[in-house]
Amino acid sequence: MNIGVIGGGSWGTTLANLLASKGYKTSLWVYEEILCREINESHKNSTYLPGFTLSENLSATNDVKEAIDGKALVLWVTPSHVTRRVLTEAKPCISPDAIMVSATKGIEVDTLKTNSEVIEELLPPEISEKVVYLSGPSFAREVAAEQPTAVTVASKHVPSASKVQEIFSTTFFRAYTSTDIIGLEIGGSIKNVIALGAGISDGLGFGSNARAALITRGLAEMTRLGVAMGADALTFAGLSGLGDLVLTCTGDLSRNRTVGLRLGKGEKIEDILSEMKMVAEGVKTTKAAHQLSKKLGVDMPIVENIYAILYEKMPAKKAVASLMTRELKEEIRF
Repeated sequence: MNIGVIGGGSWGTTLANLLASKGYKTSLWVYEEILCREINESHKNSTYLPGFTLSENLSATNDVKEAIDGKALVLWVTPSHVTRRVLTEAKPCISPDAIMVSATKGIEVDTLKTNSEVIEELLPPEISEKVVYLSGPSFAREVAAEQPTAVTVASKHVPSASKVQEIFSTTFFRAYTSTDIIGLEIGGSIKNVIALGAGISDGLGFGSNARAALITRGLAEMTRLGVAMGADALTFAGLSGLGDLVLTCTGDLSRNRTVGLRLGKGEKIEDILSEMKMVAEGVKTTKAAHQLSKKLGVDMPIVENIYAILYEKMPAKKAVASLMTRELKEEIRF
């Protein structure tokens, strides 16, 4: 099986290398010409995945069509805000018989569409109905180091999900199947927003009590939003919900938690983002989640206050006070 991977960031490179190391001939599309040469000549990605040697079965290209053309499996790992543009360019080359997997997380800010909704809009039904979505608690560097990891793959088409489960599984990487695409996507998106909050809390010097409250109440917010969009509430108790949320809110490798940590210490968001090579999806997702919650009438006070910090320049301590003194309500199930 020949495989094409779109997106040469840390996660895209890691998944491409996982597949290549299993013996699949894998082509990785990267945006940067210098990075393309480095991968092909030195088998390294020093920009996004430093310290690892990549499989010789992995080659890079700057031509998205070359990466996709004739491939039996296409893996999509671009940042959510460029998915529409890159997919529009690439879709003529995607074979109707190809298995398409998306590991992109986030909500499109302009349309408030999830990644699956963007794909369904752009691709014909014979392809979009079989797309498999991959998400779950996974830091790229730990997977690259072959440390035990479990994720979820979700699809409307169960045979495709089962096939992807088989293709990706190794002695250190295990995939579980699901049919709840929306639940998987909302969990994988909103956890980045809550992780910003966890980082802000840590940056302000708060302790474990505050972090635990953010995680559990953040879980309630993502569940409310997901259920309002048609997801199964039980999905959020699994790997792509609670599992991913805990990892992203507590792990030192979390880019979103790191951004929040620096915000909590008083740095400006513009300065933080200007110094980052990789994308912290939570910053853009906060805007989309805030707008989506208003559109659907879903109560999301943590998201609302993180939005105020990022986009309305509210001081972090004032946001904490807003959360702690908001109107008391009867406890609800989620």
